[in-house]
Amino acid sequence: MSNCGDERIIIFTTNHKEKLDPALLRPGRMDVHIHMSYCSPSGFKVLADNYLGIKDHELFGEIEELIQTAEVTPAEVAEQLLKDDDYEHDAALSGLINFLHVKKKENEEAKAKKAEQESIKEESEQEDESDKEEKEEKQTRIIKV
Repeated sequence: MSNCGDERIIIFTTNHKEKLDPALLRPGRMDVHIHMSYCSPSGFKVLADNYLGIKDHELFGEIEELIQTAEVTPAEVAEQLLKDDDYEHDAALSGLINFLHVKKKENEEAKAKKAEQESIKEESEQEDESDKEEKEEKQTRIIKV
């Protein structure tokens, strides 16, 4: 709430809080900061209870294991749980397991690609530095001659 009397609540969202101007983040401008993380096993259980009305199922163990590595948001999990209009628990949970396997694979591929790009960039920077040193050395030789 604002002290200036207008009583407005403004919600900001960003994936890169570190890139915001620190003046925006100080108290009085943005008073509450909430980190929205990926879905956790406990978050999944809440969603399963809310959307499917179940607190335990034989597939929960596999889902909880996958959820820790798949990096999915609670919204993505909820979307998967709601795909089946018949609220068939086995079908909804099996669909979620398939989705989590796909997301995990996509994330692993994206991380590998990013690592490869960083490696290429690093090699390029090293080559540029080597070329620069070589040019400086040639110029030094020319000046000496």
